[in-house]
Amino acid sequence: MDRTAVDSSVLRSVGYDRPARRLELEFLGGRVYEYAAVPARVHRELMAADSHGRYFVRRIRGRYPYRRLG
Repeated sequence: MDRTAVDSSVLRSVGYDRPARRLELEFLGGRVYEYAAVPARVHRELMAADSHGRYFVRRIRGRYPYRRLG
């Protein structure tokens, strides 16, 4: 999945697979996580957020099943 670099103190890049509804987040430490069943709206809001890290904490973390990819 292609990811887009973001300017964040938490995230390095964000990717989204719309048909599969999978969100892929690369954190500054290099770890990559895939979140399942994420609506396209959440991806759009994350990318538009003033703070990507704050949006992640408030709207993604703990709300969607995830697995570590790398």
